[in-house]
Amino acid sequence: MSTTKTGEETRTPTWYRSLGQKGRRAFIGAFGGYGLDSYDYWVLPLSLVAITGYFGLTKAEAGLLGTSTLLMSALGGAVAGVMADRFGRSRTLIITIAAYAFFTVLCGFATDYETLLVFRALQGLGFGGEWAAGAILVAEYCKPQYRGRTVAFIQSAWAVGWGLAVVVNTLVSSLADPAISWRIMFWTGALPAVLIFYVRRNVDDAPEVKAQPKERGTFPKIFRKGVLKTTLFASLLATGVQGGYYTLALWLPAFLQTERKLTVIGTGGYLAFLISGAWIGYVCGGYLTDHLGRKKTFTLFAVTSALLIVAYTQIPNGANTLVMFLGFPLGFCMSAIFSGFGSYLSELYPTRLRGTGQGFTYNFGRAFGAVFPGLVGFMADRLGIGGAMLFGAAAYGIAVIALLWLPETVNKELE
Repeated sequence: MSTTKTGEETRTPTWYRSLGQKGRRAFIGAFGGYGLDSYDYWVLPLSLVAITGYFGLTKAEAGLLGTSTLLMSALGGAVAGVMADRFGRSRTLIITIAAYAFFTVLCGFATDYETLLVFRALQGLGFGGEWAAGAILVAEYCKPQYRGRTVAFIQSAWAVGWGLAVVVNTLVSSLADPAISWRIMFWTGALPAVLIFYVRRNVDDAPEVKAQPKERGTFPKIFRKGVLKTTLFASLLATGVQGGYYTLALWLPAFLQTERKLTVIGTGGYLAFLISGAWIGYVCGGYLTDHLGRKKTFTLFAVTSALLIVAYTQIPNGANTLVMFLGFPLGFCMSAIFSGFGSYLSELYPTRLRGTGQGFTYNFGRAFGAVFPGLVGFMADRLGIGGAMLFGAAAYGIAVIALLWLPETVNKELE
């Protein structure tokens, strides 16, 4: 028997081939869904200065736009987790993509701050739910030894969507007046609707999951004896990681424009370093979670992310070049820590509770992590945006503490 590999086999990574045809289709659907989810999220932070000027907002009001999105995304993600257990992963993926695309477009038609606040909050329902459905969908197709890196590539779609948003925002801002450019950015949020057709035609749940009778996923089940400790500390882990990340996500463009005095186009150059580091971080973090283990990888990048936030925000004015280059390791570390989330949370719960458990814990963390960017908004007038962003560094300490009570799950077979 010949053992010669075809050209396609040698070019395609082993982890990707191991998914099988249906698994690869699920990967494409989840990657696209999360990438466009990221695109629609980043429209607000990239447009925040223009929106603040247009509606005459205070920093606290601007911060509330971000906080409301994360709070509602927590609800959306938790509900989507229950839906994934009851109705299936792929069907839930379609619903969440449609939701975040629809409400992102509506944001572009807002006539006042209150309307924008409501539409952006509702966008959070789909924004939070997409990741819960997509990560579980792919994790259940993976072989244990490749799960970390495979789901990490799904996470890397966030950097792709982020980069696309920066490119489009730079183009739109250079061609359109600020009074209309932010609206155009929200209208481009209709892009994800195209992906729905692909998912509906090509993506299905893993055969083992389809064969199981669907249970009524409920939140009380993840607080029962045997899983209660896991639920509590996984929620705390997610709170710390997302509190740090979303502090940067919401306030970094405003920090560069107001305290570093950069233009929108100049900000795009700085963000390019951050985003390129982020994509590489997602991918490398996935390999590290498979080789070092989940907990060691989380701890490593929580500590380095906290230190880099302090360095990035406290560099004296006049050293903007250093700030620009420091964006690469900052983007790397703050993204690499997310690489293990999809696999780790999937491994912590049995199949019948996987959607509910992952959806709740990750999005509980998103809800309470939303306190940190909101706190920056309230404290920015007193401390400056850079000084207030240090609360994000403190959030990573919460993640390290939570890991002390959670198990290692590397190479675990999913039930």
